[in-house]
Amino acid sequence: MSFYVRRILIVVHDLVVTAAALLATIYIRFENSADLAFRLHWTFLGLPVFLVLAGGVYWYFRLYTSKWRFASLPDLWNIIKAVTVLSLALLIVDYVLLSHRFLGDFFLGKITIASYWVVQVFLLGGPRISYRMFRFYRTQKAADPVGMRTLVLGRTHDAEILIRAVESGAVKKIRPVGILSPSSADQRQVLRGIKVLGRPGDLESVVRQLESRGKRIEEVVFTPSALLPENQPEALLIAARKLGLTVRRLPSLEGHEQVRLAPVKVEDLLLRPTASIDYGRLERFVDGKAVIVTGGGGSIGSEMCERVLTFNAGRLLIADCSEHALYSIMERLKAQAPKAKIEGRIADVRDRERMFRMFREFRPDVVFHSAALKHVPILEHDCEEGVRTNVFGSVNVADAAVAARAAVLVMISTDKAIEPVSVLGASKRLAEIYCQALDAALAEKMKPDELPTRLISVRFGNVLASNGSVVPKFKAQIEAGGPVTVTHPEMVRYFMTIKEACDLVITAGSHALGRERSDAAVYVLEMGQPVKILDLAKRIITLSGLEPGRDIDIVFTGIRPGERLHEVLFARHESGVEIGLAGIVAAKPEHVSLEQVHVYLRLLEEKIAANDREGLLNALRRAVPDFASREVCTKQIVATTDWTGMRGQQSCGGGRG
Repeated sequence: MSFYVRRILIVVHDLVVTAAALLATIYIRFENSADLAFRLHWTFLGLPVFLVLAGGVYWYFRLYTSKWRFASLPDLWNIIKAVTVLSLALLIVDYVLLSHRFLGDFFLGKITIASYWVVQVFLLGGPRISYRMFRFYRTQKAADPVGMRTLVLGRTHDAEILIRAVESGAVKKIRPVGILSPSSADQRQVLRGIKVLGRPGDLESVVRQLESRGKRIEEVVFTPSALLPENQPEALLIAARKLGLTVRRLPSLEGHEQVRLAPVKVEDLLLRPTASIDYGRLERFVDGKAVIVTGGGGSIGSEMCERVLTFNAGRLLIADCSEHALYSIMERLKAQAPKAKIEGRIADVRDRERMFRMFREFRPDVVFHSAALKHVPILEHDCEEGVRTNVFGSVNVADAAVAARAAVLVMISTDKAIEPVSVLGASKRLAEIYCQALDAALAEKMKPDELPTRLISVRFGNVLASNGSVVPKFKAQIEAGGPVTVTHPEMVRYFMTIKEACDLVITAGSHALGRERSDAAVYVLEMGQPVKILDLAKRIITLSGLEPGRDIDIVFTGIRPGERLHEVLFARHESGVEIGLAGIVAAKPEHVSLEQVHVYLRLLEEKIAANDREGLLNALRRAVPDFASREVCTKQIVATTDWTGMRGQQSCGGGRG
């Protein structure tokens, strides 16, 4: 049945029961009255006008926009409001007719109108609730033969989202049979027919108990509240796997995610609570905008594309130099958002003319520049390529964004740009310097009646599950039987989830254009507490159901060129400034004039053209003084370490954990 046919049937139903409610109420109230015929006669004459009014009131209170199979308390509340308006209209008419110029008496009376209110609410709400119950039981009956008996872990307010999704058919092939909640207030409660059987720590005993009754549990679903550190999700995951249960999770819906189950990933259990993000702010910033994402086929770039579509970008252009990566992200986004306006371009940020032409044709409002070469040891060897992409590519994108009159360009930088010890860090810092200098130069030339393009940089550390991250590397090594390789036992890094990083990047862009518009050009994401890579490796091994040192060895391979043991969040000459947004602070690096930056860029071009590697590094040190003060360690010091089945080598150098 088509949408329009269903809508017409709903309208007809509501108007028919409205007429029936009014006539039935009058008949019941005045059944033994001599003037019943008189009242029915005038009611029939005025009924068309009343039905027109009722139709308008029902439309205003959105009775026609909600599906009956999802009828809920908000729908009932809308019905109550609509019927109340109609009852007040009848009351007003009744008092008008009471005037000596008309009947001089009540036509209906207060009791009749009150009775009409009750009957009308019942006739409008009853069929909707009945239809929902019918669909619910039919869905349950259809799901029973194939549904996996499932325990839901987490508070009841989280569990209800999953249970409702199962009832509506949005989540299929599972059958919740119990809830394990960490809340004392939830114990012994029943939620939509599903009992709270205990706490998450009772998982094993509850599974054994249900199995003894012939109810074999096949799956557990972690809700967001079950993944909080205080609920010891790692122990729960290990226990579930020992019981042979399938483990999945329900995503947090705060970031407009869909209600769909996904496997529990190791990275879901590794971090501190994420920053509180104002998603309404992000939607207001992105909604209807034309957005370009460079490097959109990469791990961070592809997530940026997904997030801007989630927040209703009007148009999205994805640029990437890899045909395969571009095709993959285009196909994925088309499947997730088939109605979105998405374009893809094979384009290298090094190609200045191509960037200008692409930006001029698309006319972006917002640009997220994530295209970069990011692997520390590789760039230590091929520093020319790092400078070409990370420095001159960023210059091309920034200049193209300004020429196309984009409102803001957000360059994704790295914490390795702070007092850099690697080519990656130095090249990214120089890109920051250029964007900062250009942003300041545009602000100086700003006319009173116009706003220039804002150019900002956002620094953050390692992203879990991104390309080149240690987590997928460790997981692959564990699946291969080990060993797991760690560069140094004291290596520490900052980590955050890719979704949180991208949402905070968008938040920084909104701040640059917001009412609190400031001269901040470099933003730093708060990364929480650093994580020791050795501890991370041990936890991943444990979460995989294995024991470090017995099932899987950990081998130390030595620090690589361009790496350092500890990352820093601010340079010694920088200060952090609170901007009133959770998870973000502004950095105040030293300012360099745009003219001076152009001098550095010309020098870099000369050294690249001359194929002078040492001269290029010296020019980079001149442009980024912090890099000049750091000595790149190339001497390899080999040492052997043995304890508890862990053995390895150490070396001196610098880069990524």
